[in-house]
Amino acid sequence: MHVHVRRSLLMLISLLWLAAPGIGQAAEPEKKPFAEERIVLQISDRDPFKQTLVLNVAGNLLRYYGPDKVDIEIVAFGPGLRLLFADNSNRGRIESLVENGGVRFSACSNTIRNMGKKLGHPPELNPNAVRVKAGVVRIIELMNQGYKLIKP
Repeated sequence: MHVHVRRSLLMLISLLWLAAPGIGQAAEPEKKPFAEERIVLQISDRDPFKQTLVLNVAGNLLRYYGPDKVDIEIVAFGPGLRLLFADNSNRGRIESLVENGGVRFSACSNTIRNMGKKLGHPPELNPNAVRVKAGVVRIIELMNQGYKLIKP
């Protein structure tokens, strides 16, 4: 194949990839039309205290604003992904935040893949966790949509 044809094909594939809605991206967040605040909470720390702290912050925001007035997504990557392991001791709190406050939880696919290599199998995740391509990229996407980043 000639170099020019190959380049043209690669460019066409790239343009189609960029033009196709939603490919390689997480689903758009559930819209909360009356939300006064849009918050993304980052958890990238293995420390159970910090993992509990991020859940406390989400709960405090829900109590202060009310579930309809604040839109919260917790993004876990790196060692912080352990918060979203199926056997994490905070599973009940995560379920409560989802059911009572509409909090969303995003799990970094890059971290899942890398942890899977170390563990010998992919980690089993909390059923409330939604996989995103990359945790940091998800945070950037949300910030570009007007979310404020909080790193407890």
